Amino acid sequence: MNKSELVDHIADSADISKAQADRALKAATDGITGALTKGESVSLIGFGTFQVKERSARTGRNPQTGATMEIPASKVPGFKAGKALKDALKG
Repeated sequence: MNKSELVDHIADSADISKAQADRALKAATDGITGALTKGESVSLIGFGTFQVKERSARTGRNPQTGATMEIPASKVPGFKAGKALKDALKG
């Protein structure tokens, strides 16, 4: 499912226009992004939790040359699925 298909689904499910659904989706993603930028986590009960994970510095290899290189520490977004989502996927 891509963004436009998700907007269509939201519009149909909530009985709102596609423009309103697009604004609602943008507001939700902006809210999640803003919270993660501040280092906060976002928990949606039953769906899951978005959080920032720390990735430590490490040594890697350049696949073209085989030379070793240092990969700096970074912060990456993470998602942990909630129980209801996991149960829905069990089928």
